[in-house]
Amino acid sequence: MGQYYNQPDFGTTAKGILPIDSFLPAQDLRSSCLYVGGAGDVSVIMQGVRGSNGVEPPTIANAITFKNVPAGSVLPVIIDFVASTLTTATNLVALK
Repeated sequence: MGQYYNQPDFGTTAKGILPIDSFLPAQDLRSSCLYVGGAGDVSVIMQGVRGSNGVEPPTIANAITFKNVPAGSVLPVIIDFVASTLTTATNLVALK
């Protein structure tokens, strides 16, 4: 049987997050997936997306919204940011 800590299939860290629309590198979730505790829409910036010149942080125009995500779901995507503007889901946890 393998060890959990070195398996890419399992999250080894988790932190509760609040969506924010100022996509600064300091708020970067660094390629996390997302657990959604309370149902709703989730607006995210996918991994590696940056602003128009490819270097600056992304803007809200770079966000994609997943509609009607059920409570207790893990979104099967890798994200860097959660945007507050269109996010109605609650109890979000970033998993890495």
